[in-house]
Amino acid sequence: MTSVSPAVTVVRSGAEQATGRVRKRLSGRVASAVAIVIAVLWTTPTFGLFLSSLRPEDQIKTTGWWSFFSDPQLTLENYQEVLFGTSSSSGKMASFLINSIVITIPSVLFPLAFAAFAAYALAWVPFRGRNWVYIGIFALQVVPMQMALVPLLSFFSEGVSVFGLQLMPAWELEGPARFAQVWFAHTCFALPLGVFLLHNFMSELPGELIEAARVDGATHGRIFRRVVLPLVAPALATFGIFQFLWVWNDLLVALIFAGGTPDSAPMTVRLAQMAGTRGNEWQRLTAGAFVSLVIPLIVFLSMQRYFVRGLLAGSVKG
Repeated sequence: MTSVSPAVTVVRSGAEQATGRVRKRLSGRVASAVAIVIAVLWTTPTFGLFLSSLRPEDQIKTTGWWSFFSDPQLTLENYQEVLFGTSSSSGKMASFLINSIVITIPSVLFPLAFAAFAAYALAWVPFRGRNWVYIGIFALQVVPMQMALVPLLSFFSEGVSVFGLQLMPAWELEGPARFAQVWFAHTCFALPLGVFLLHNFMSELPGELIEAARVDGATHGRIFRRVVLPLVAPALATFGIFQFLWVWNDLLVALIFAGGTPDSAPMTVRLAQMAGTRGNEWQRLTAGAFVSLVIPLIVFLSMQRYFVRGLLAGSVKG
């Protein structure tokens, strides 16, 4: 049988007490009432957008969405025109939706994997200059993303190859390679925050666990897979949700590196085009906006328990 040291017992007891205090405060009547009010205020615009996307064109242009309750009329024509329209004035957003998925998933997985490896190395692998490396990564968070756009674009225009993928402007590429520079850009911009967030969680893990695994002969790779990753799963989910929402809603990086064609541009680019060229077509704009909203909403609701666990774990450490 393994014995638990008194220090670990005290830490666990303090963490449990702090978690209990947080849960007690968040479950009170005042907190519940405030949460309900915030939820209603936050949900009302989304509900109005959903109703507007289902209303006929003549009604949405003449009355507000709340008039639906006095004269309820619904139609799916707006979604059909936005997703599968064939005319030049239609949205034709199905291809842009696929592009958003193709851009977002690797742009979340790549920084998540690289940040986890780097955070573990900075937290538990001793090497010379480790603290300076961590300080440098932390300092990169204050660099505005706009400052790196021109150097990155110049870097891509030279046609360099990274991991077998040719990095150059999207309009000069064909096939999956046209998304490579977007993945690369989002990965670079996400790594400082990801390393900082995951390092804070990994460095707070009990050192006895790592030492016990080393005594048993486990390598760093085995410790990382079997010990660290299960314990920091809430932090990984939290960073994954943040990164997914950021990439999915991004317009600047996608517009610069992916272009504006259906071959590589995501939904945000198409919505911006519709707002600029078809600004009076409210029925299509509302339908397109709600289509863009559905997937991140599903992702957040399906992973919200991990998100809350990650936030609570970060608030009761120490």
